[in-house]
Amino acid sequence: MKITLNVLAGITRHARNTAPVECCGLLAGKDDLIDEYITTLNIRDSEVAYQVDPVEHIGAMKSLRVRGRSVLGAYHSHPRTAAEPSAADVAEANYGDGFLYLIVSLGSEPPEIRGYRLVGGRLEAADFEVVP
Repeated sequence: MKITLNVLAGITRHARNTAPVECCGLLAGKDDLIDEYITTLNIRDSEVAYQVDPVEHIGAMKSLRVRGRSVLGAYHSHPRTAAEPSAADVAEANYGDGFLYLIVSLGSEPPEIRGYRLVGGRLEAADFEVVP
């Protein structure tokens, strides 16, 4: 999976602007390239948990489909902790093969961004390539 610098900068900015509440959003693109991020409301409005607004999620999927694109992943922030999945993150991971979960940690400077994929009910580390 490839992700543009613009997407990584955008989700980091979203995380900083939303802190101390966790931010969340969707990662979109085509094939193996994520070149768009869609900020969404965290309906939990929590410093330790998130939930993408389902209305925004469905709207984004419809809009992307019309343009021949799709949701390839999701992101959220950890304002004070490491970019590692919490027990809630694992329990609430719903998408299967190929879906990329990014966590932006503001617990370090510069912020750390790590990727994960759901494998056998666990979120396992997943590499991604950063592209211009």
